Amino acid sequence: MAGPTTSYYTPTSKPAGAGAAVHHLKKNIYLSCLILFLCSFFYLFGSWQPHIATTTSTVTSLRTTTVNCAATTTATYNATTDPPKDLDFTVHHSAATDAAAVAAKTYPPCAATYSEYTPCQDQKRSLKFPRDRLIYRERHCPEKDELLKCRVPAPFGYKNPFKWPTSRDLAWYANVPHKDLTVEKAVQNWIRFEGDRFRFPGGGTMFPNGADAYIDDIGKLINLNDGSIRTAIDTGCGVASWGAYLLSRNIIAMSFAPRDTHEAQVQFALERGVPALIGVIASKRLPYPSRAFDMAHCSRCLIPWGQYDGVYLIEVDRVLRPGGYWILSGPPINWRNHWKGWERTKDDLNEEQTQIERVAKSLCWKKVVEKGDLSIWQKPINHLNCKTNRKMTQNPPLCPVQNPDSAWYTDIETCLTRLPEVSSSEEVAGGAIANWPQRLDMVPPRISSQSIEGVTPEVFQENNLLWNKRISYYKTVNNQLGQPDRYRNVLDMNAFLGGFAASLVKDPLWVMNIVPVEAKADTLGAIYERGLIGTYQSWCEAMSTYPRTYDLIHADSVFTLYKDRCEMEDIMLEMDRILRPEGSLIIRDDVDLLVKIKRIADGLNWESQIVDHEDGPLEREKLLFAVKLYWTSPADSS
Repeated sequence: MAGPTTSYYTPTSKPAGAGAAVHHLKKNIYLSCLILFLCSFFYLFGSWQPHIATTTSTVTSLRTTTVNCAATTTATYNATTDPPKDLDFTVHHSAATDAAAVAAKTYPPCAATYSEYTPCQDQKRSLKFPRDRLIYRERHCPEKDELLKCRVPAPFGYKNPFKWPTSRDLAWYANVPHKDLTVEKAVQNWIRFEGDRFRFPGGGTMFPNGADAYIDDIGKLINLNDGSIRTAIDTGCGVASWGAYLLSRNIIAMSFAPRDTHEAQVQFALERGVPALIGVIASKRLPYPSRAFDMAHCSRCLIPWGQYDGVYLIEVDRVLRPGGYWILSGPPINWRNHWKGWERTKDDLNEEQTQIERVAKSLCWKKVVEKGDLSIWQKPINHLNCKTNRKMTQNPPLCPVQNPDSAWYTDIETCLTRLPEVSSSEEVAGGAIANWPQRLDMVPPRISSQSIEGVTPEVFQENNLLWNKRISYYKTVNNQLGQPDRYRNVLDMNAFLGGFAASLVKDPLWVMNIVPVEAKADTLGAIYERGLIGTYQSWCEAMSTYPRTYDLIHADSVFTLYKDRCEMEDIMLEMDRILRPEGSLIIRDDVDLLVKIKRIADGLNWESQIVDHEDGPLEREKLLFAVKLYWTSPADSS
């Protein structure tokens, strides 16, 4: 029967069993006695106050304090009992009293027709924009007065996705009720419909025998095993089978495709537990920093690489790391054997390949190999020789000095993005990066070169230690974070240096690291240099993803960052849209803001609880742990 999991998830679930209790028993007794002594002392001290006029209010306040001491002891240290349902912060902060006096606003369910609503890729709105170069498929967000003030529903019958790695091959039909691809791509082995579920055999347009065998073919041409290739980007990803099968090789791919006639292809990818975003190469830069990916891939992605002065390959060059590879399969590669099946003329296909070769050469790429259906080019490690060649040809010219990482609604330019200066032809522009997994903990070149204002190697190392401490604390508050199959798709809404993701890298999950465009420091390039993935985003707008994308959302100081920039409720409604039923949230922020967040969370029907900072109750910053309760559209909504 469709519905929630048999285990009831709560914001601060605790581990059960005697083992944990024995481990902490001695510490519990000491801490409990200390807290009881302090609470009693302050109670007696308060009773001694001679101000008779305030006796009643003082005693009432101290009673609350005594209750809170006991509650804190239970929530923080007792691993064998359930945590209290409510932590009363009234005595610690007057904001709680002010908030309680205001009736909580409730947010009704949206109509069932909004179950797959993507605000910035709305198909009706997109028709208002030019079709030339697929501009209408780009982000076009609603105006403020068009924002929904309701909760996007899951379809009736929604079930929690299969656990990874089973989810790589299976997804529930009720969660993504679209059969079109099973017919349209039947011969290509993309997806099959089997009763109440979909099966993903791992096939693709250019790899009907499976992505695993296709990746093995790539591995015979370039080294995929030594850790030199860690981050990849897949343009026009389909259901992201290429990215899904790279994960077993410790390569993480950012897969993207537009929301187009291939209904729900990115949604299928996310349901499988594979990183993906809705996106398209059109008139704007991709929302990633320069020099981000070790490998870029296109398998019959239908992007006209040789047209428009090569602007799309120029954009791939921008996001490709020095020495990185671009892999192309499908038209026009191997056209002599496929031209009849592709229903195109030899001359047409030959001209297309000639255009691509010409653009690649103008970017100073070296063609590594063309074998069978695969062709691979490599970007140079620096631009020393390229600049020499530019004296003879100016097509495309080098871009003027600019910020190559600027990529939020930034126009693509038909000029070659400059690489950082080097002193020799053997030097890697921007700094060499260690192989994976060593690169995760090494100081990123952008930081060691002082390219990010205010971020030093010492700050980087301290941030790593801080997040190891914080993740340990998170797991004591909610042990679900330590369960290997509880979360798969994770979002960090304000990632800074990626410390949250790095602390979880050994778990069977992936983290989408967001660097808000309003953040003081642009650190996304450093995150990629660590071998992690992410994207730029403004949380005043919706994210380029489907509803129910993430199992866990982490928000560190997000609401402080966006205070006076946009409405808190709109950010939280977006969090609700992209969070799966029974998904979890961890929000850390100033206590004044967190009390308001708690009130909105109640209106969203989240079960939530405020807990103290890992350094104790005297810190102004608090944490809110929440769970989105299971609910769907009614049965008759279809």
